[in-house]
Amino acid sequence: MCGIAGFWSPRGTLDNAALAARVEHMGLAVAHRGPDGDGVWTDKEHGLAFAHRRLAIIDLNQTGHQPMASPSGRYVISFNGEIYNFPELRTELEGQGVKFRGSSDTEVLLALIDRDGTVRALDQANGMFAFALWDRRDQKLTLAQDRYGQKPLYYARLAGGIAFGSELSAIRAHPDFSPQIDPDALALYLRFGNVPAPHTIYRGAHKLVAGTTLTLDAESLSGTYPEPQPYWSAERVARAGLEDPANLSADEAIDALERALGDSVRRCMISDVAIGAFLSGGLDSTAVVALMQAHSSRPVKTFSIGFHEAAYNEATYAAAVARHLGTDHMELYVTPHETQEVIPALPEIYDEPFADSSQVPTFLVSRLARESVTVSLSGDGGDEQFVGYNRYAWGKRIGGFVEAMPASLRRLTAGAMRMIPPQGWDRLYGNMTGWRGTQNRQVQIGHKVHKLAELLHAPDRRALYLELLSQWNVPGSVVQAALAPASYGGATGSWPDLGNFTLEMLLLDTVGYLPNDILVKLDRASMAVGLEGRVPFLDHEVGELAWRLPLSTKLRDGVTKCPIRGLLKRYVPPEMIERPKMGFGIPIGRWLRTDLRDWAEDLLRTECLAKDDLLDPVPIRKAWQEHLSGRRNWEHRLWSVLMFQSWRQHAGL
Repeated sequence: MCGIAGFWSPRGTLDNAALAARVEHMGLAVAHRGPDGDGVWTDKEHGLAFAHRRLAIIDLNQTGHQPMASPSGRYVISFNGEIYNFPELRTELEGQGVKFRGSSDTEVLLALIDRDGTVRALDQANGMFAFALWDRRDQKLTLAQDRYGQKPLYYARLAGGIAFGSELSAIRAHPDFSPQIDPDALALYLRFGNVPAPHTIYRGAHKLVAGTTLTLDAESLSGTYPEPQPYWSAERVARAGLEDPANLSADEAIDALERALGDSVRRCMISDVAIGAFLSGGLDSTAVVALMQAHSSRPVKTFSIGFHEAAYNEATYAAAVARHLGTDHMELYVTPHETQEVIPALPEIYDEPFADSSQVPTFLVSRLARESVTVSLSGDGGDEQFVGYNRYAWGKRIGGFVEAMPASLRRLTAGAMRMIPPQGWDRLYGNMTGWRGTQNRQVQIGHKVHKLAELLHAPDRRALYLELLSQWNVPGSVVQAALAPASYGGATGSWPDLGNFTLEMLLLDTVGYLPNDILVKLDRASMAVGLEGRVPFLDHEVGELAWRLPLSTKLRDGVTKCPIRGLLKRYVPPEMIERPKMGFGIPIGRWLRTDLRDWAEDLLRTECLAKDDLLDPVPIRKAWQEHLSGRRNWEHRLWSVLMFQSWRQHAGL
C-alpha cells in the first residue's frame, strides 16, 4: 500500500533536479500513506515526473522499490495497492520465460502489461489498486483504478499539463494548481455527505471512477481530456448475473459463498508483514475472521473499539465471537473525550469534506490495529454484495406505499410523526419493548421515525432512494448559486432499470455509496496511520457470485444476507449473530448538544457560514436551533456542514 503523486507538462522547461524537487514535494503530501520508503522518477525530455511513498507489504527488499520499470523497459509505474493473485500470474509468466528480479506484485503486473497491454492485464488482475503508468515508446500516460474503487486517484488540469495523486493534497502541492471550491460539488456533498466521483470539492479536479482507465497523450493535454474508459462494469456484472442465475439450493448457495469468500480471504492473507482483522461482531466482519482463522495455524489478531454508550457498543459481541473462534483479540473502550479528540484531525485525515460520522471509530480501530499489525482485513462490502442494509428489506414495501398514498395524506402523516421529538419516540419504544430485553431491540428508533417522515414526501421510488441517501434533501437551498449535477450518489447519475427496485438500490449502492463513502472512510482512516486495509468481500469473483444468486436467496421474509447467516452458522452459535444491525456510529447528535456544542457553535456562527457567500446561514441556523431544542434530530445535516466548515478552515479557503 502506498501513496503516489506526479505531473506531466510536455511543454515544461524544468531540468531534472527541478522536476525531482517539485514531484518530491507532492509526494511529501501523501507521505503518511507510505512511511517505509520513497522514490522519484523523472523524464526530463517529456516533462514527466513520478513520486512514490511506500508502505512495504510484499517484497520488503530494494527489489520492491518504486517507481518501477517493466522488464522490457517500455513502461514505468507508480503503483498503490495489491494484486492478490500475483503468485498464479507470476508462475504463468515464468513458464513463458519471464525473469523476475524480486518478489513484488508490482513487478508481476508490469510483466503482464508488457505481454498483454494495460486493459487485458487489468482483466486478469485480482486486487485493489490505483496507478500511474508511463508508456515510454508511445509517450502516453495511463491512470487506472480497481474495479470497486478501493484505492483513490485524483487528477487535475494544469496549464498545458496534468497533476495526479492518491489524495488532493498531492495536487494542491503543485504550484500551478489553484484551489477553488466548486459550489456544485459542495451541493452534492451536502446531500450525500461525500463528494461523489468523478467530482471533487475543487474546480478542475476529478476523481477517477472505479473500474476505469484514463489515457492521455501530449495532444489531449492541451485540448479536451478524453473520457475515462471502463474496463469493468458493476452494471454489466449485475445484468449478466440476472440473465444467468445460479440454480442452487440454500445449502448449495452457502457452499458456493464459503468457497469464493474463503479463496478471497486466503489471497488477502498473503503478506510479508503482520496481519490481522477488524472485528465488530457484525455478520460481515465475523465471516471474514471465521474464514481467516480456518486458514490460519495461529490465532488471528483481531481488533475492536468499544463505547460506554450501550446503543453504540458492539464490543461485547465482538469479544464473544473472538472467544469462540479463538482469536488473539484486542479491544479498546474509548471515552467521549478520547473520541472527540480525533475530530480536529478529520480535515487532514480525509483531505476533502467527508461527513460519515463513523469515520471517527474507523480511525480509532485503525490506530489500535496499527500498534500490532501492518495489514488488517475488513468486512466492508458485504452489505452491498449480499443485500445487507435495512432499506433493501423495507424499501420496496415503503416505495409502493408512498406511491399509493395521496400526497396530502402523506404530508399529514409525516407531520404527525414529527410532532413527537426523537427522544420521545425512543422513550415510547423503550416502554413498549422493555420486557424483551436488549438483544433484539432496535436502536435510535426516534431518528428512524423522523427519517421515515421525510421519506413520505418522496413522490416515487426513485425519489425515495435519493431521500434515503440524503442529508440535506434540498442542498440548493443551502449552497447559494449551486447547480448540483443529477446524481443518485454514484458516478453517472443514471438510474439502472433492472425491473426490481431492491436490485436497483443494490447496484446503485455498489457504484455510489460503496466507493464514495464506505471505501473512502476505510482508506483514509487506515492510511492515516500507515495501515493497509483489505476487503475480501470486494473480490470481483465474490461479486459475480452474489449477482448470480437470486434475490430470494439473499433476502427472505425480511431477513437480509441469508447466505452469510447460513455460512456463519457453520462457525459460530446463532445467538452471537442474530440481532438487529447497529452500524458503526457515535452519539454525535447528543454530543452536539453537550460536549461539542461550543465547537459547533463557533463553526456555525452566521458570519462564519456566510464567508464567500457559499452557504446560506438561515436554514443551517434554523436546523441548529431545532437540534439544540431536541425538537428534531439534525445530526447528519449539521455534521456535514461542520465537517465542511472545519475542512475549509484547515485548507485556508
